[in-house]
Amino acid sequence: MDLATIAVALFAALVAAALVAAVAVAVVRSPVAGAAGSHPTPPVVGPELLAQHRAEVRHQLDRVADLVMGLSDRQVAQHGEVSASLTEALRATAGLADTTAHLREALASPKARGQWGERMADDVLRLAGFVEGVNYRRQVALPGGTIPDVTFLLPGDLVLHMDVKFPLDNYLRASNAETLGDRTAAEAAFLRDVRQRVKELAGRGYVQPGVTVDHVLLFIPNESVYGFVHQHDPGLADLALRQKVVLCSPFTLFAVLGVIRQSVEAHEVSRASDEILQCLAGFGEQWTRFSDALDVVAKRFDTAQRGLEELAGPRRRQLERQLDRLEDLRTRRGLAAEDAAPAAPRLAPVDRAG
Repeated sequence: MDLATIAVALFAALVAAALVAAVAVAVVRSPVAGAAGSHPTPPVVGPELLAQHRAEVRHQLDRVADLVMGLSDRQVAQHGEVSASLTEALRATAGLADTTAHLREALASPKARGQWGERMADDVLRLAGFVEGVNYRRQVALPGGTIPDVTFLLPGDLVLHMDVKFPLDNYLRASNAETLGDRTAAEAAFLRDVRQRVKELAGRGYVQPGVTVDHVLLFIPNESVYGFVHQHDPGLADLALRQKVVLCSPFTLFAVLGVIRQSVEAHEVSRASDEILQCLAGFGEQWTRFSDALDVVAKRFDTAQRGLEELAGPRRRQLERQLDRLEDLRTRRGLAAEDAAPAAPRLAPVDRAG
């Protein structure tokens, strides 16, 4: 039950108490008024009515007491929940502050900051499914002597370089500044460092026509830092793009890696299609040669068939005619059957169907 209900109950109890008090006063004053004046005496309230009013007031007071006790218990429970929530929040805040302090100490060294940036880039590359030596190479020296941190392998024998070293000194000073003036000065110095880093990266020869793509990636290893740069220096992105430098946070780098992977897969599909077309062209050439050779063999088979038909037809009949003449000659000479030479064998007919 809420506070409004308790307030109404208290008001009702107070009204009932006031009514009982008024009735009691009326009972006490009624004999006196009848004796002093000549007016008729009003009816006197009996003890039963007073007892009824007292019972009603007691009931209302008991109800109010129950409401107050319930409210007290509920407030105690809510206070315990709030206290537990505050304790948990304080514990989480203390843990976060401790983690932040350790991170700040770890990033105090420029070498540690460089390693942290490389670790963040490695996590994004691994999450995107990139494999070193297959999709990218690490710290390969260029002909000019510069060494990019990561070199992505793109279709068409092109590459894309990325640098993960980013100036965070003044950003950390701004985060640890105790006064507004110190923070403002550190933030301005940090933005100058970023602009200087962009100019330095543009002059390292990471963009070479015919060898690389038209841009180089500058990795910012933290989303908060990336948002701070774009919020406090909106013109920095345009400046970087004019100098062929693309600023990438972990999220935007993941998107860039997705585009790279898609382009590589599209190139592989295109190359496979070219190989298939080459195979089809070779198959067509071999099919033409096969057809020509088959036509030659078919012609030879036709010639052989005509020769076979010649042997089985006219040649066979001519041979049989000569055999018949020999048989007639033997018969005219009257050669005995036992002295006669064996009959010349007849040629068996050729089964053309077989």
